[in-house]
Amino acid sequence: MRPFDYVRARDIAGAVAAAAEPGAAYLAAGTNLLDLMKGGVSRPTRLVDITRLPGLAAVTATQGGGLRIGALARNSDLAHDQAFARAYPAVAEALLSGASAQLRNAATAAGNVMQRTRCPYFADTASACNKRRPGAGCEARGGETRLSAVLGWSEHCIATHPSDFCVPLVALDAVVEIASPAGSREVPLEAFHLLPGDAPERETVLEPGELVTALRLPAEAAAFAGHSRYLKVRDRTSYAFAVVSAAAALRLDGPRIAEARLALGGVALKPWRARAAEAALAGREPDATAFRDAADAALAGATPSGDNGFKIELARRIVARALTLAAAGTPERLPALPASAFAPIPGAASP
Repeated sequence: MRPFDYVRARDIAGAVAAAAEPGAAYLAAGTNLLDLMKGGVSRPTRLVDITRLPGLAAVTATQGGGLRIGALARNSDLAHDQAFARAYPAVAEALLSGASAQLRNAATAAGNVMQRTRCPYFADTASACNKRRPGAGCEARGGETRLSAVLGWSEHCIATHPSDFCVPLVALDAVVEIASPAGSREVPLEAFHLLPGDAPERETVLEPGELVTALRLPAEAAAFAGHSRYLKVRDRTSYAFAVVSAAAALRLDGPRIAEARLALGGVALKPWRARAAEAALAGREPDATAFRDAADAALAGATPSGDNGFKIELARRIVARALTLAAAGTPERLPALPASAFAPIPGAASP
């Protein structure tokens, strides 16, 4: 590890000013950043410690009836908050399906959003990677591609985004609050992460020095609480990143779907909002035919990036199953193995 400066910020303005210097990075829990530094993948020249900034861990209701999640709110605190889990069950289920309990106790909301890909070629400094060194090439192309992207990838990068938390947040129209040297701004989470194109080194819309201060869920997000699920297929039942995941949420009006929300994980370099599938479900009865049609719409543009064509059919099936579970109703209690495709559904469905 090479030497770096360490700055402990006293306030947001000071943090933003310190991080605007070239080569600077923010430090919160460090569950991703410190690993990358130890492996030589990330080499910041300055770490700006934001862990003691006041107010950034608060989770508060907004005037319009939504929820504001401070950047430093811990994943485990959110997931185990009963009121939060009742209002946003798919988000809680996604949080509990990610990493280990120890990591969830340390990891933060904004850190989860900002985590970098787990592509093995990105993590191996002996491999060519356009994300680490622009123009170096992508050694994943023609390499081990089983877990690589099937949507939105380019010749320059076929990695996927690893977050579980972000997938239901994107489906529920979450917004990212950002502090910058010029003031503050807001960006829909759906637009926050960037597809690789010909510049995979640029992963988000953040400019130098900008800091994620909060995530905000709109009031409308809680309207899906009664029919909302997150489903994740992984190589191990726990402590593994998604091969494919899906967040499905429905708002029913009698026997028909008034509104649907759907997002996929593990398929692209960003959480993938399936808006065509949502449109295909509107006004339909929540049955197997409708869900198969939605799954086809969600994966209509998918193409293998190597030896991973199986992920497309797997994603279709996970979408259909997540919608089926959502239509049945959110369980009163989350499964013992949250988001697992093999977990039994406990208790009766809530109204």
